[in-house]
Amino acid sequence: MRTSLTDRRRERGWSQQTLAEHAGVSRQTIISIEKGRFDPSLPLAFRLARVLEVTIEELFTPDD
Repeated sequence: MRTSLTDRRRERGWSQQTLAEHAGVSRQTIISIEKGRFDPSLPLAFRLARVLEVTIEELFTPDD
């Protein structure tokens, strides 16, 4: 799964820790998602999209 999470987070000027706090997860979770080591659960993906005020499709794209 490709993600624009890093770009969206940086557009807001947020650190990984700030995004983690807003999403209610650990910083390690954000790092793992950004590095592609972890695909978020559907509820977490929706929460991240909501926090960043984008659609889930804008934030995450499945790999072909």
